Amino acid sequence: MSLTTRRSRLAAVALAAITAVGGLAACGTDDDAPAAGEKPDKLVVDTFGEFGYDEIVKQYEKDTGIKVELRKTAQLNEYRPKIVRALATRKGAADVIALEEGILNEFKANPANWVDLAPLVADHSKDYLPWKYELGKAPDGRLIGLPTDVGSLAVCYRRDLFQAAGLPTERDQVAALWPDWNAFIETGKKYRAATNKGLLDSVTTAASAVMFQQGGDLFYDKQDAIAADKSAAVKTAWDTAIAMADANITAETATWSPEWSAGFKQGTFAATFCPSWMLGIVADNSGAENKGKWDVAPVPGGAGNWGGSWLAVPEQSKYQKEAAKLAEYLTNAQSQVAAFKLKGPLPTNLEALKNPDFLSYTNEYFNNAPTGKIFGDSVAKIQPLHLGPKHQAVKENAFEPALRSYENGQAGKDKAWEQFVKDAQTQGAF
Repeated sequence: MSLTTRRSRLAAVALAAITAVGGLAACGTDDDAPAAGEKPDKLVVDTFGEFGYDEIVKQYEKDTGIKVELRKTAQLNEYRPKIVRALATRKGAADVIALEEGILNEFKANPANWVDLAPLVADHSKDYLPWKYELGKAPDGRLIGLPTDVGSLAVCYRRDLFQAAGLPTERDQVAALWPDWNAFIETGKKYRAATNKGLLDSVTTAASAVMFQQGGDLFYDKQDAIAADKSAAVKTAWDTAIAMADANITAETATWSPEWSAGFKQGTFAATFCPSWMLGIVADNSGAENKGKWDVAPVPGGAGNWGGSWLAVPEQSKYQKEAAKLAEYLTNAQSQVAAFKLKGPLPTNLEALKNPDFLSYTNEYFNNAPTGKIFGDSVAKIQPLHLGPKHQAVKENAFEPALRSYENGQAGKDKAWEQFVKDAQTQGAF
């Protein structure tokens, strides 16, 4: 057994030991447990970023008489520790918890922490993208998550900034600028020459887009051992990001940083890679004054998937049946279309993907871009990725920092790669 494999397996055991506390607690008695048939006054839903549930839950409240509290955390790297803490301390968990693809496998390692949804909801096995539904199952076969969205890729770009740089502004013309990644880099060079600014926000958004577009094994091999330095998808993403840094086409703003958030409004950069769920974040960061200035074009090289989540119910919830019904309601076809229209999460419900309101939807904020068609056309091309148990930690704490260190000149190319490989072992196996 290699050191990496051994550390990965030890890590899985450690995680299971930590999170099992919550699962074991669910088996005990609870003095505060509701009486049989008692309806809750309120259910709590934990999400990160923007899921588009604000208006949807108002209808649910009218239909059921149950209040819904939406607890939102802006960033996934702040969200995950809250879930871990709630499971480990046996308190504080919401009734419904969103699990993003980068952290899903980590929490599936101990299904005892999660309610098996199958007995509590209708059979939805034929209602979603097949691979998406299957990923919501734990290793023991229990259904612990109902599918929400999928992160189909595109490029969000500023029409006004493109025009000022002498570049085309119409979607089809912009798409023609970058049929592949090399062409995107050449466009970035033209933008830099005309404006002395970076076209793209950061190499890390490009690296994520390329890596998820490649598919297959990413930071882990199929045995869930860290193999970051052997992954063809990771190496392709790394090399593409390095080429962008060398071409000086980025604004060097770290994704999710305050500077990055402010950059949308300030015009620090003119483009970013947009999974569908990012549309709401771009609009919120850019503000009402930039409505109509942003637009959406296809991503270089075709389709790809970046992100997507599931809704799970922790054993900790006192109202498991009602929580499961709420998760079912939030992920049905009507709700997925409504969420997409409000904030951009792309449906995974097959009925929603065929819904005329979805297919014909144009996003007013993004210059009436036909986002239903742009993102919907690529859904069928998306293939499932193999994400290991600590994918998000490796991505955020090893891969992206190493790329940024090269982008901002703090480390040479070889040194940055060595640091990534070293940190990937630590972050992936801890």
